This record gives sequence, C-alpha cells and structure tokens, in this order.
Amino acid sequence: MAVLISAQSLGKSFGTRRLFQNLTLGVDEGERLGLIGPNGAGKFTLMKILAQLETYDEGTLSVRRQMRPCYVAQTEEFPAGQSAHAILHEALKADGLDEDRRAQRVSQTLGRIGFADDWRHNPVETLSGGWRKRVALARALVREPDLLLMDEPTNHLDLEGILWLEKLLAGASFACLIVSHDRLFLEHTATRIVELNARYPEGCFSSPERYSDFLIKREEFLAGQVKTQQALESKVRRESEWLKRGAPARTTKAKARVAEAERLIGELAETKARNTQGAVKIEFVATNRQANRLLTLKKAGKRMGERQLIQGLDLVLSPGMKLGLLGGNGSGKTTFLRMLAGELAPDEGTLERAERLRTVYFDQRREQIDPEATLRRALSPGGDTVTFNERPMHISAWARRFLFRTEQLEMPVRELSGGEQARILLARMMLKPADLLLLDEPANDLDIPSLEVLEESIEEFPGAVVLVSHDRFMLQRLATDILGLDGAGGAKLFADYTQWEQAQSAARAEEAKAQKAAAKAAAAPAEAAPAPKKAKRLSYNDQREWDGMEEKILAAEASVAELQKEIESPAVAADVKKLQERCQALAEAQAMVEKLYTRWQELEEKQRAE
Repeated sequence: MAVLISAQSLGKSFGTRRLFQNLTLGVDEGERLGLIGPNGAGKFTLMKILAQLETYDEGTLSVRRQMRPCYVAQTEEFPAGQSAHAILHEALKADGLDEDRRAQRVSQTLGRIGFADDWRHNPVETLSGGWRKRVALARALVREPDLLLMDEPTNHLDLEGILWLEKLLAGASFACLIVSHDRLFLEHTATRIVELNARYPEGCFSSPERYSDFLIKREEFLAGQVKTQQALESKVRRESEWLKRGAPARTTKAKARVAEAERLIGELAETKARNTQGAVKIEFVATNRQANRLLTLKKAGKRMGERQLIQGLDLVLSPGMKLGLLGGNGSGKTTFLRMLAGELAPDEGTLERAERLRTVYFDQRREQIDPEATLRRALSPGGDTVTFNERPMHISAWARRFLFRTEQLEMPVRELSGGEQARILLARMMLKPADLLLLDEPANDLDIPSLEVLEESIEEFPGAVVLVSHDRFMLQRLATDILGLDGAGGAKLFADYTQWEQAQSAARAEEAKAQKAAAKAAAAPAEAAPAPKKAKRLSYNDQREWDGMEEKILAAEASVAELQKEIESPAVAADVKKLQERCQALAEAQAMVEKLYTRWQELEEKQRAE
C-alpha cells in the first residue's frame, strides 16, 4: 500500500519543554489511524505537523507528490454571517474548478453530511454545535482530500451525529488520522492505533488492529517493560555490590566493567522513568447525607421561547443514582441541568430540593473559569493553600495532583489546552462536598487515562449524579438509569443505556415502516392508472426480500443491542479476550444493520420505479 506521508526521527520542543523526539510514523493510503495519548504528549502538535501547518525542530517529513491533506480542528471558526453553502464554495476557490463543477460538488457534499435544503443558506452561527461540526467536516470533504486529519471529531456531536460519522468514515476512500478519546468511536473506525507517550522507548506504540486488540498488545508490551526493569535492577544490584567492594579499576577489563555498570544504572533510571506513569487523581467528596430523596420533580415542564423542551416529567433523584441524560443537540439537556442546579425555574409543575442540598456543576462551556486568570488563581482563588477533605494542601502539591507542572502556575488559563481546562474544573469541584453532581460533557478533551480515573470516581461517589455525555462507553459503565429527551416535550425514563438504544432502534424501524407504507401509497395511483402498463421492476425474489426486510432489520438491531449489553457487563469488561471477541462481533452486527438499510433503500428505489 502506498505511503501518503512519513515522518522520520521527528522532534519538537516548545522552549525548554520537549514534546517528543526521534519519532517515526507514517500514514498509508486508505488507512484509518487513531492517535491517542495523555494530554501534553504532543498529539495536537504532531497532527498539525503532518497537516503541514506547523514546523518541526529535527527529523524529516516526506509527503507524496500532490498529496492533499485537509485538517479539521477541534473548534472551528467561521466568518460571521456566512452560510454552509457559501463556506464550501469559498473552500473550493483555490482548486481552480469552474462554477458548474464547484456548485455540483458543494451540493453533493452538503447532501452527504445530511444538510436539509432549507438550512444550506442559513448563517452558520445560528446552527447547533453538532451541525457546525458537520460544516467543518464538509469544508474538508468538499476538497476531496487524500488524507483527512481530525482533532476530537466527536466533540459537540450527539450520538446520532457520531453514528453518522462512523458510517461516513467506514465507507471513505481517503485516509484518516483521528485524534480522539472516544473509545467506542476508535473501536468502530480505526484500523490502526498509535499511542504517543514518553513511557515507550521509541516515543510511541503502534498496533495495526482495532482498539480492543491494541489494548491487549499494549498490556503485553508494558508487562515486558516491567520484566526488563526487574532484570536491570538485578544486574545493577550485582554491579553495585562489586563496586562497593572497592575492586581495583586499573586494568582495562575492570575499567570496562565500571563503564558497563554506569551504563546499566543510566538505562535502569530511564526504564523506571518510563514505567512510572503519572495519573490525574480525581476524588469527589460527598456530604454523606442520609436522605432518601435529594431532588423531586412532579409534572415538571420547561420551555425555551415557544418551544416545549420538557413536559409532565416525574423524577426522583436519590443517593447512589447515576442518571444518564440523552437526546439530540438542542433537545434541552443543558437547560435541564441548569434547572436542576437552580439556575432556571420550571415553567410548570414543581421541583423540590432536600433541605440544604449541596450541588456541584461541571459546565461544558467552562464559563466558571476566568480565561485571563492564572492557573494558580483558577485552582485556588483565595490564596496558595486549598482545603481538600478537611486537610490543607499547598497549591503546588494540589496542581501536581492534576498533572500540572510548577512552571505552569503563572500561565493564563486561556493558554492551557482543553484537557487542562477540564482538569481545572474537576479540581474546583473536588473542593466542594456535594450531595448531587451535575456533569455536562465532562469527557470532552480529557485523555483516556484521565477518563478512566474520572469514571472510577463517579462510580464510587455515594451521592446522586446526572451525567450528560456522548461517550457511550462511559454511559454503559456508569448509568443506572437513562432519561431520554426528544426536544419536543417528551422525556422518558429507561432502565439502562441498552434499553434506550433498543427503543431508538425500534423507532428507526417504525420510521422505515412508515416510509415503506408511504412509498406504496405513492405508487398506488400509478398502479391503478390505465395503459400504458409498466413492467414491474421488482422480481419475485426481490418482492419476497422487500416483504421480509423490516423483520430482518429488527432482528439485526436486536442482535446489536444484545452484544452492547454483554460488552457493558462486568464479567466481559474484566476479561480482555472476551471483550475483544464481543467488540468484533458488535462491529460485524452493526455492519449487517447498515447493509440491510442500504439494501432496503435499493429495493425502495426499485419499488418507486414501478
């Protein structure tokens, strides 16, 4: 397979801080490479170097002639007042296409990303974050890239948008490099995983398989590194004992042994440093309130202007409850959280709080942080000491707990990465004992190691939690209940994420059934019309397949739901081999669902042509 871009012995530093060195990495034609690593490892910088938007300090970068890379940033900026249609036309100006060809490609791309005709000329700033993300992707896709580089592409997309993107990438002819912390998204899209991390001797670890396979290979590699460290420790101990005996170092052989001992000691220090993996320490403090009911909603409703977001909702939040909140972009999830936090009042019904209820709120927009404040003041507004769990702690030690370096304390918050800003919010939340945690997209920008620690902390929190997230793995692991919002007043409770997904699949099947009925109804007048009589386009076998398609789709989607339920079970999650097998089976089942829907559309088109 042809190589599109190749980096050899690449190095990059910012001031005295080295991000990576001697890094070798390539992307092949048609490959979908997932790039992961802890915050600060240099993923964003490496991606910009590969997109030829950033320089490097050492090494070489080889790019195939006339290879066209397109980069989609985590947060895109668009000219004020411009529509999606205008933005895509502007993106094509440099490509030298004539007006007709340009218009055709713009129309095809907007259709491909699901833009309705009446949205195409609306100003982009009037769109939700998820649809703005689709515009950003369309701006790259319209140029027909050879390599698409995407930084956290699932941020701001709802679950429907993530599934759409997975399908788009699965059928893409171009190569992709994806920086993402969404583990199921990586599992479903990436054909190779590369982790950028100083814990590896070469600066990165690569596995040409799915994410679940990568986890197995990484576990084996790291176990090997631990054995290497143990073997080195044994050698260094023997050589140190020899040196302590004061053995003469006058002979050439003795001098060589001294030099070898020094080399082993240096190698051991490097191996220990790699094997000592720093992790953020997240621990939410509870008040240990004993009340059975923390918050009660009775027939509650909320409107936004003329639009009814929630209507007639009955809900009780109790200690230990982990409520996942799901719905499309604009369905009212953040509005609902703000209502629970007391920032907004319900427009109808009642909302009762337990006496002296203590609530802590993670705001995905991070408006609680002053971007001009220093990290020191953001972490500790009142001085250089914080009180955590009734114990005082100096700001430097508190910052290290969240993987901040001492030299960062005087940096303004606006210069920190998205993941670092998220860690500031989590640090501030931990200083406030709470009965109820309200978490609005806490997974955004956090690296995978931090996500795993966050999940453990939420799981162990004894109070109630309301969680808005598009991270399906997090919802499957944590949610004891699911509240689904449809954005039109409907708010329905489900037992878990799997039951919610089964309901979504059933709704899609009902929609397909309705479309099938509508297609038959539309075809009926034509069938009843007099001559000339048209020959049927559906053969006998096609008609039988069409008649049984709905049942097949329902069975395939039920299979997907069942596999997802197995994946989230503790028994499977704890067994790496079983988890790998279930993930592979899930990918195959989801591919079958997509295949059935595609075939259904083909048969529907034939039916309409009768």
